[in-house]
Amino acid sequence: MANRQAPYPFSNVDAHPDPGRLIDILYSLRSETFYVSYKQRLLELLRARPGQRFLDVGAGTGDAAGKLSATIGVDVVACDLAKVMCAEMRKNGPRQVAVADVHRLPFRDAAFDGVWADRVLQHVEDPGHALGEMVWVIRPGGRIVVFDPDSGTQALNIEDQRLAARVLSLRQAVSLRHSTVARRVPGILTALGLQEVHVETRTLLVRDREAVDRVTSIRGWADAFADLGRLERAEARRFNILVEEAIRSGRFLYSVTYFLTSATVAGHHG
Repeated sequence: MANRQAPYPFSNVDAHPDPGRLIDILYSLRSETFYVSYKQRLLELLRARPGQRFLDVGAGTGDAAGKLSATIGVDVVACDLAKVMCAEMRKNGPRQVAVADVHRLPFRDAAFDGVWADRVLQHVEDPGHALGEMVWVIRPGGRIVVFDPDSGTQALNIEDQRLAARVLSLRQAVSLRHSTVARRVPGILTALGLQEVHVETRTLLVRDREAVDRVTSIRGWADAFADLGRLERAEARRFNILVEEAIRSGRFLYSVTYFLTSATVAGHHG
């Protein structure tokens, strides 16, 4: 089937040939232990208190915004560049939803007590500029929390490691605009003058055969790259065979490390 994967699919969801599939991917991940755990930690790092106001950038389906609002009693604005995502999140609880580009946030300076972006910066055009915009709308003393994978840390165990490396490199080049931005975030925030810059790592490890499809969608990777002309069809077929063999024999392993970075905005904006 053609068009299994458009280049940088989450960078322009509205233009994707099947945005509903991208929404389904987000829903399929929300009950996975890895995602539940890091999302809980992300919200903890915001240090939210009742009555405060927060911004969720690239909020997707709006689950996290709804949870923070309901459990802590804070006011949350959920924004996303994609109109289709904003329509979806309106079903999930956030009372304030805005179609907004993180490069040009339509909010006044120091409007929020904290801002977070969950798996967003890897998809945006200019991560450094986006972080600057996020920082500017946070009041002095407020918090920013960012979570993204560093796809340069990917590991995949199949019999042909050269082919595995080729497909993983395509994952970096085709699926994501900024596949290693996560490692740059702490330095960018430090350069912006933020304090208490703190980094934690979380590694997603997939070996369970049931989780292979739920978490990685790996069975579709090679065919998608072949559809885009980035991988020979014979290579895609071989990759699929080797993945199936690794899963069947219990030798399959996929991992990628994520960086969870938090910081505090200084006492006044520079």
